[in-house]
Order: sequence, then C-alpha cells, then structure tokens
Amino acid sequence: MQKSFTVWAVLVCQSLGWNVYAQDMDYESARWHPIHFKPAIDTAKDEQCLACHQEIIESKVKPESPAGVKAKDSLAWYQTLEVYQGEQETFHRRHLVTPLAKKLMNLKCNTCHQGHDPREAAPVPPTNSNAGFSLRKTVNPETTCLKCHGQMNYQVMGLPSPWPESHKLFTTCMTCHTVIRSVRHQVNYLNAEAIEAAAKESPDACYGCHGGRAWYRVAYPYPRHAWPGVGAEVPEWAKNRPTESEPRFRLPKQTAAK
Repeated sequence: MQKSFTVWAVLVCQSLGWNVYAQDMDYESARWHPIHFKPAIDTAKDEQCLACHQEIIESKVKPESPAGVKAKDSLAWYQTLEVYQGEQETFHRRHLVTPLAKKLMNLKCNTCHQGHDPREAAPVPPTNSNAGFSLRKTVNPETTCLKCHGQMNYQVMGLPSPWPESHKLFTTCMTCHTVIRSVRHQVNYLNAEAIEAAAKESPDACYGCHGGRAWYRVAYPYPRHAWPGVGAEVPEWAKNRPTESEPRFRLPKQTAAK
C-alpha cells in the first residue's frame, strides 16, 4: 500500500510540474520512482540514472585478485583483440566510457536497462515456459546482450569454418561486405561511420562484436535490412527475420520516414 501511494504521489507531483528526484528520496521510496518503470525509463537521461548509480562509472578493477594475481600481469578476455587498448576495465566502463566505447558505441543506460517491476520479477506459480519475466535480472539478454555477444553465424555467411580459421582467406570483412548486407549498424546505440572506418583498418573491429566476445552459444537473428542490389529471393534462414530494427533503436530519420 505504501509503495503504491509513493508512486501515486510522485506522479501527482510531476503532473503539477514539481520535480521529484529519486536521489532525494529514501531507498524504499526511490526504488519505486517512476523513472524505473515504463514509460518514464524510455526517455530517461544518463545523468538521471547516474545521479544515484554513479558508482558504476567510478568503480575500477581491483589491482590484484584475492588469489594474488595482479591485473597488470594478466590479460582479460576482452583485451585479446587488437582493437582494445588500455588496462582492464569494469563491465559498465567498457560499454560507456572507455576510448573504444566512445569511438564505436553510443550506448546509454536505458539501451540495456528498460526497467522492471519488483512485484513481477518472477511468475507465480513458477513455470518452465517463457513467461516474459526477467527473473530479477535488470537486463533482458535476449534483446540486448545477444546483439553483440552472440556466436558468429559463419554457416549462414557461407564460410568454411569459424572466423579464427576462415579469416586467413580474406583481407578484411569488407572483402565481401562492401556489397553484401551493406546497410548495417544504422541504430542509435552504435556509431555507424566509425565502425565502418574501423572495419577497414582491422577485421577485429567487426569480429569483436560478431563472435569475438561471444557470451552465448547462439547467434543473434539480426534484422535483414534491404541493401542496394539485394535480390527479391529471401534465403530460407532469413524468411522469419524482421526487415528493420526495433522501434526504440531506430534513428530519428528512420522513424520520421515511417
């Protein structure tokens, strides 16, 4: 009852033009602030999120592990590709503030964090089917993480073997992708022009997201955007693919064209 009243009170204040910030509230009240829920989280700015969650940017990798292994003496998995430069960094810093993140990405807090309702963190009664609940995870990996951290689908690309072996046959990914699937990265969480430029310098710029940092055993079913010269025939594997990105990821010019 108290939680429902808190949300109602904040909404009333906002409707009157009074700003009520989560950082000005106690923890129990702040967790029910409208910014953590739809629709407010869709337009939340990073500075609003970081007003309470600043530690995700300020926290740094420990110089030494509990076992005594020094960070400077070991390579993290993300440091093994030539496009990553610098020391080890935390998860959020790698996606938001490192030189590589600023160069190739345009990720925001709400790119991944779309809010959640603590009352609906898991279905009751429990079910083995996909009920659409996040199970207390603040990010849905199927719609965010998998985009950049799925396996490289080399079979669909027609490669004879995974990229670590196939790359010896090609100078860069652009050997083929200059004319095949040439409309790509046109989403608001990536810097498309910078990615295209980086791809010409090193195939690791492509492979880093398309398989080189895979967390999952499956590939992400990317939308199959039309490109100049694409034929009318749709391959069997692409027949159920969407032909455009999710609405919230589209660039302003794409949304205006609809």
